[in-house]
Amino acid sequence: MSAGTDTTSAYLDYAAATPMAPEVVEAMAPYLTGWFYNPSSPYELARGVRDDMERARATLARAIGARPAAITLTAGATEANNLAFAAVEGHVVVDAAEHESVLACAGTHPRRTVNVGDDGRVDPEAVRRAITPGTELVSVELANGEIGTVQPVREISRVVAKERARRIDEGEKTPIYLHTDASQALGSMAVNVASLGVDMVTLSAAKIYGPKQVGLLWTSDDVRLRPLVLGGGQENGVRSGTENVAGVVGFARAMELAQDCRGEESRRLETLRGRLEEGLSSAFPWMVVSGPRRARDRLPGLLHVSFPGLEARRLVILLERSGVSVGTGSACAASRMRSSHVLQAIGLPRGAAEGSLRLTLGRPTTSAEVDYAIRVIVFAVHGEMERLGRTDADMTALSGHLMAEKF
Repeated sequence: MSAGTDTTSAYLDYAAATPMAPEVVEAMAPYLTGWFYNPSSPYELARGVRDDMERARATLARAIGARPAAITLTAGATEANNLAFAAVEGHVVVDAAEHESVLACAGTHPRRTVNVGDDGRVDPEAVRRAITPGTELVSVELANGEIGTVQPVREISRVVAKERARRIDEGEKTPIYLHTDASQALGSMAVNVASLGVDMVTLSAAKIYGPKQVGLLWTSDDVRLRPLVLGGGQENGVRSGTENVAGVVGFARAMELAQDCRGEESRRLETLRGRLEEGLSSAFPWMVVSGPRRARDRLPGLLHVSFPGLEARRLVILLERSGVSVGTGSACAASRMRSSHVLQAIGLPRGAAEGSLRLTLGRPTTSAEVDYAIRVIVFAVHGEMERLGRTDADMTALSGHLMAEKF
């Protein structure tokens, strides 16, 4: 395995945070200094800033096949998800592997939670069975940020459309909408609101090398949003507060860049992920890989692995000492010390989940970084095995025993 250019560090946590692209920083800079005006002010300089913001909104809308007026700008994906759920008062349906913000919002409504398969996939038929006559919202993410599963949102949209048609035919008045959080998918997949067949879409700039705390919620003409923040009536009265012009302009530029490089970059990341997975699997045949096996069913730059019997928290510290930064899908989730709900949802045994790492690649990732990460992870895992007095045979037996519990 050729390492190419020498490297002594590797950042493998792009699902958590991406650096702003230089082009994004350049686009934002004028609105942080000279063009600082409040877009709601009446004078010419402020009107010019508002025009720039509306052009950025139009760029975002065009990228997803929408009208600019249907875009509500937010302070990130979490706020957009909250806004989507606030549009309904009745019963909601979500799946067990959704982002925490979606599950928390669902917790404020009467709800049904749909289980997922061991690959994290939502079965559209299970969604159909979960819908009741009072269901007003179904929310299924486009792609899972922990194990990378791409969800069958188009198929689910047909389920929702069929239920909507039934209600209309039978004279029922309860509306039903489909929402998808497409934040994690946006950098790797085309997001078109018409082809997805959804009523609401959440997006985040922070996942596509744009600024943090900038997002949007697209809504169809049928959806009536209720404001969460009251005040000056910005965003058509839905989201009051002085607009983040620099952030919106940066989001639009990040969206343009994502569109320009999506296909080629996805193929490159898929190749690098395969290199990473092969390198680790060769060293540890007993390692568990979570998520769909088919490449088209998972995000190209995400690899979720588990080392049964080891502690992810210790591995993260050991890797950090050698300059390798990774995320963790550990059962003891970082600072909150609680189980990962995604790993619970796919039925990963606790003994395997506790040794889980989420490795995510990004635009800056090189083959040299991947090769360095492989060497460091292999060294760290071997070191933990030695500390615990375990051989490869022991780990193979433990992994087999734990994974047998799953089935």
